[in-house]
Amino acid sequence: MSNKGSLYLIPTTLGDNEPLEVLPLSVKKIIEDSSFFIVENEKTARRFIKKICPKKVQGSLKIETLNKFTDITLLPTFLNPCLEGENVGVISEAGCPGIADPGADIVSIAHKKGITVTPLVGPSSILMSLMASGFNGQSFAFNGYLPIDNQERNKSIKQLEKLALQKDQTQLFIETPYRNNAMFDSLVKQLQTSTNLCIACDISLANAFIKTAPISYWRKNKPELHKRPCMFIIGK
Repeated sequence: MSNKGSLYLIPTTLGDNEPLEVLPLSVKKIIEDSSFFIVENEKTARRFIKKICPKKVQGSLKIETLNKFTDITLLPTFLNPCLEGENVGVISEAGCPGIADPGADIVSIAHKKGITVTPLVGPSSILMSLMASGFNGQSFAFNGYLPIDNQERNKSIKQLEKLALQKDQTQLFIETPYRNNAMFDSLVKQLQTSTNLCIACDISLANAFIKTAPISYWRKNKPELHKRPCMFIIGK
């Protein structure tokens, strides 16, 4: 029987709502029982931990930061507590660790070290928007960010439309929130009038907006998407 600790993938909220509105009590219990965490942003992670476990002593937390600035040669050391029998939690900025998130790197290392990886239930903007889109949920692809260059982005939009229409494979992608309106403009210009587009933003929040409609509708009804976390989905 292994004496190693486990790596828990701890989901967070998708916005500023109460954690226990969208997270099960099992998440709260794991955080209460853990002292070691690997997080994308220490400040927001501490705020989340305090919100879900107000009585937890912040000084007892041992936090490592994993983001684009982290020296990747240090990542294996972040799992040393697991090798010593302690559990470690991975916390993303929003949603589920490892999904469009640098947490996947630490999970890969955990598998190589024989550390048990346990994902916890929580909101995923990708799955929740797919659920609400009405598009094919058996064949789909998440494409991350499309190219910033206008010509390359337009080319990508056309390619995703082709996959959605010819193969009935739902295509999901995101944009930096302050560029959402520009992405919307590109989509309504490049996609065919009859192509269906779902826009899902502020998912799970009180001001959530989720609507699927053909491009002919969107050309006459432009939503305000600026600085709102948003998922764009092209489907058949």
